[in-house]
Amino acid sequence: MFHYGVYGVELVSEFVLALPPCTDTPLARIELRYADQAAFAAPAADAKPSPDSAWFASADLEDGSIYVRWEGLGEFIAAADGRSVLCAKTPAAHDESFHVYLLGQALSYALVKSGFEPIHATVLVHEARAVALLGDSGYGKSTLAAGMLAAGARLLTDDLLLVRPEGAGYFAHPGPARIKLLPDSAARFLPEAATGVPMNPITHKMIIPLAADRTERRPTPLAGIYTLPSPIETNRQERIRFDALAPREAFVALVANTFNWRVTDPGRMGRQHAQTAALSRAVPVAAISYPRGIDRVEALAEAILAHAGTAARAA
Repeated sequence: MFHYGVYGVELVSEFVLALPPCTDTPLARIELRYADQAAFAAPAADAKPSPDSAWFASADLEDGSIYVRWEGLGEFIAAADGRSVLCAKTPAAHDESFHVYLLGQALSYALVKSGFEPIHATVLVHEARAVALLGDSGYGKSTLAAGMLAAGARLLTDDLLLVRPEGAGYFAHPGPARIKLLPDSAARFLPEAATGVPMNPITHKMIIPLAADRTERRPTPLAGIYTLPSPIETNRQERIRFDALAPREAFVALVANTFNWRVTDPGRMGRQHAQTAALSRAVPVAAISYPRGIDRVEALAEAILAHAGTAARAA
């Protein structure tokens, strides 16, 4: 068994992953085990396709565990107590693509079952402070993150963020050392690493591994959270603007950007409300308005880093 550290959690895995060893006291311990695809036959028969993603299907099993499948990549069962994930890779799938879904979407079910509330965010570190970007798929989080990397920031995590309270604030935990980018964004901002494996069969996004000097591997104080506007809204903007959100508005933004909205049992809903309310009161959240366009990303990246630094010094 291999022992890895990611998101502040120890993963005890039967197979090799591109992750560092677990060296700190983990927030939780989750086992990853392979199984023959025949072991998934019964739950797979009960799985229903998602109405918003035809290639994804899931099923709530009688013992409280959850079965999930992404066509062409793999299938997983997250245990009811969140302590293990059973995995089967589709033979034709690339290992990196399979691992992206294992360490993101599939693992999120185990994290929620373990009592955590993962957030859908891309997080950069600059001057020992973490800055989180929130936004739905297609809003430009990854492209903006690449621009921030080009401006000298380091990646903490891409897509899944786990935080822990520390004193009056919160620490953000590091994820895998990779980012998912469209080819033009990768070539523009990370030309030295602009090759990668396709993320899945239905997107042009590539999985771009990052060198050690592009990443931050230590938990980092979370200085600010920024919500990105929809592409329609950015097309109407002529300048960059930051609008601080009141705790109630910040709470709504954070809930809207939960990484996993499919687990809806009452216990989870109550816990999510309490944890998100505490986070929205402790960490500044701001909405960004800006003009859209890849030529404007670098200026936006520098503005966010400057804003986060000013806010942190004021606090």
